[in-house]
Amino acid sequence: MAIDVKKLVVHYVDKKDDDTQIHLRNDEMMINDKVAVFIEQLHHAYNGKPGKGFCAFSGEKNSIVASTMQSYRNNELGFWHMTEQASTVLKEELDKYAFNETGYLVFCHYQYVATDYMLIAMINIKEHYSMTSELDLAASRHLDISRMQLAARIDLTAWDTQADDNRYISFIKGRAGRKVADFFLDFLGCEEGIDPKQQSQVMLNAVEDYLSEQEFDKSEKDDLRKQVFDYCNDCVTTGEEANVSELSATLTKGDDNPFESFCKEQSYDLEESFPVDKKTVTSMVKFSGLGGGVSISFERKHLGERVTYNEATDTLVIKGIPPNLKDQLQRFMEQEQD
Repeated sequence: MAIDVKKLVVHYVDKKDDDTQIHLRNDEMMINDKVAVFIEQLHHAYNGKPGKGFCAFSGEKNSIVASTMQSYRNNELGFWHMTEQASTVLKEELDKYAFNETGYLVFCHYQYVATDYMLIAMINIKEHYSMTSELDLAASRHLDISRMQLAARIDLTAWDTQADDNRYISFIKGRAGRKVADFFLDFLGCEEGIDPKQQSQVMLNAVEDYLSEQEFDKSEKDDLRKQVFDYCNDCVTTGEEANVSELSATLTKGDDNPFESFCKEQSYDLEESFPVDKKTVTSMVKFSGLGGGVSISFERKHLGERVTYNEATDTLVIKGIPPNLKDQLQRFMEQEQD
């Protein structure tokens, strides 16, 4: 599906110590093929970011960004002027925090699969080096899209039709701690709503309880877990929410006891649709852990067959270890014997 870019403005933010400078672009960017490719890459990079949170505009917080965005949508304010006012709020919020931020502030209104989005993101700069034909070093600066940590996307269509759901805005929680995400939420004037980790865990619990009640053998259960994981993984990739009805169609064999009815009967605290946390749903098909210098990961279907766990002795026995690991161990043992 092609992305239809409506508007794009990029400003430059430079905060060092306690001084925040925002260098405003003078006008909107002209929409061309390069812009379309750039926003498409940004869209897919954003979708692929794990651990996103979901929220909505709050009347108890600074409402400038929400009100200027609404004025733009009502044709009362130009897109560039909307970004100018929003950038002023960003500067005020950034001045309250000790961390530094330097990069390009992107505002983009685009449409994808009949849905209107407003993406606001801070893209940092990365230095790249190459060699010239004279064998001298040459440096160039690139937008580090893959590592963006400050970004939020407003689903404008859902804002119009499902504002009460309190999840029409998604944002990257970030690796640098909650304060970074909190800063961006304060800038937008939002309060966090639905918790993807909590909803994904409730879904996993419901699936396991459902499978335990059905007369499936181990292989069938493993296959169904894999199908549920694949469905959820597709949702993460596309940025769509998981839907209980679609999960039910994946899990249910016949109409005797569909998963959707099971969830309602058992009163699980599960929304009809919810954003997926990939790390949480991965535990459905894989066991993994690390600590004390040991990292172990294996597919769930191997437990009890290739992998056995002895709870009394706290040991794992692995039959048929990976060939590359086996080769390393054999070479090490040979060296030890020599």
